[in-house]
Amino acid sequence: MEIHELNAFVIRKCFLAAANELASKKEWINELNVFPVPDGDTGTNMTMTMMSAAKEVAALETDDMKVLCKAIASGSLRGARGNSGVILSQLFRGFTRELAAAEKNTVEIPQLAAAFVRATETAYKAVMKPKEGTILTVARAMSDKAEELQNGATDIIAFAKDIIAAGDVALEQTPELLPVLKQAGVVDSGGQGLMTVMHGAFQALSGEIGEVFLENFDAAQAGESRAAHPIDTSHLDTSEIRFGYCTEFIVNLERPLSDDEEQTFKSFLESIGDSIVCVASEDMVKVHVHTNDPGLAIQKGLSMGSLSRMKIDNMREEHNERLIRNASQLAAEEKRKQAASAEKKPYGFLSVSVGDGLDRIFKEIGVDQLISGGQTMNPSTEDILNAIAAINADTIFILPNNKNIILAAQQARDLTKGKNVVVVPTRNIPEGITAMVSFLPESSPEENLAAMQEAIRHLATAEVTYAVRDTTMDDFEIHAGDFMAIGQNGMLTVEKKVEDAVLNAIEKLTADGKELVTLYYGSDVSEQNAKLVKELAEARFEDCEVELNYGGQPVYYYFISAE
Repeated sequence: MEIHELNAFVIRKCFLAAANELASKKEWINELNVFPVPDGDTGTNMTMTMMSAAKEVAALETDDMKVLCKAIASGSLRGARGNSGVILSQLFRGFTRELAAAEKNTVEIPQLAAAFVRATETAYKAVMKPKEGTILTVARAMSDKAEELQNGATDIIAFAKDIIAAGDVALEQTPELLPVLKQAGVVDSGGQGLMTVMHGAFQALSGEIGEVFLENFDAAQAGESRAAHPIDTSHLDTSEIRFGYCTEFIVNLERPLSDDEEQTFKSFLESIGDSIVCVASEDMVKVHVHTNDPGLAIQKGLSMGSLSRMKIDNMREEHNERLIRNASQLAAEEKRKQAASAEKKPYGFLSVSVGDGLDRIFKEIGVDQLISGGQTMNPSTEDILNAIAAINADTIFILPNNKNIILAAQQARDLTKGKNVVVVPTRNIPEGITAMVSFLPESSPEENLAAMQEAIRHLATAEVTYAVRDTTMDDFEIHAGDFMAIGQNGMLTVEKKVEDAVLNAIEKLTADGKELVTLYYGSDVSEQNAKLVKELAEARFEDCEVELNYGGQPVYYYFISAE
């Protein structure tokens, strides 16, 4: 069967299938992150970006191409997290703009080819210094193939298959373009995320995913998005949830079930849980059950055939997360109200922070609003927009304090109206603190940005954490459990003891004569051990002044700066 044009319903189905496939692979994509630190988050960022749009898309029932394109573009834009998420949102933005510009509710191969090209152009423009061997390279390979094929191709399925094949080849070649990937023995995680999206969309386009999936995805997502007046469950205790695991899967039957067998299966599900939906056809059974032992349901399903589309959610955890999310939303609204009533000032400051000690430091040096985030959880564009709205100032400086948050901050800047927003491209916490200390209230925004960037330029920094897997990087042989000091340009040292990693990192950071070393110790380091490391540093580096501060950051034992 050939397809010669796509309407909004088909594109919607492909998008939701792609979102579902990405979500199912996010942990695997996380593990592809080059640095073997315990906070790889490319898959999570891309999934959260796409799911933000999927909630809007799933709620739509329209054949209007422009309405669909707007939902995809705006949803992914506001939900974008991390570099990979921002780039993915820009790919969607360029792609959907081209489709919407066609002024038709159907698109053919020439429009699709143009959409691939525009998507790649838009994503490249979003990155200040595009690097090859990344998601951008993979996107460009697919857009180049689309341009090449557009004049002779007539079948969209064959057209899409060839484009995806080109993307897969480009992904496999990313280690040849980025030596750090080759050293680690992985392909680019962002590129893998993009190809996961493409393969998921193709499953829907080619009919591998049918209407059963679409209906279930739609019900789950649209039900949440339609809740303009959601039921208040904050008074419930999780103990009131009788069966804790929402379990769903499809049994691909080896043979059709008889009526008696179907009823026996339903009776078994009733014996282990409630909220049961069990729909059988000749070749499959769709199962939904709330139970305290998902394994029993899965084992029973396996006795009848192979399983697919398995999903198990801990409803008690989801309940607690919803309470936290609702509390955060109320707090954000309260901050906006406070900002509206506060007296406007010329300058305001917004910083990303990652620990209670660091929160205190930023507050003490004048930061108005803090966003919790960093490597383990990148704040979204919308998180940053909400924090900007909570500051009543003419000019607001944003300190992202993580290279993976800079793009989201710039995106929030571009979406802000009525305020002058300045993004200081701080890549870590010490740079953010240094930039803040360098601010002079009597100077202009432009002069202050220049002064902050100059101060950062003279700062050397490192982050000390542990390895989660064996690998080789920057000529260091790394084993799981080793302590690594990672500098601004790569690995500084790898040691068996955390104090050795700190001391050897300081030695490299101060090699050019820097005399002031500041240590920020994390939540996994005791005050006693931190003071011991400070004493060892003072004894070893007699010409340096060593300062110690409690940061409280997770994952990273120490942040180190030298100036």
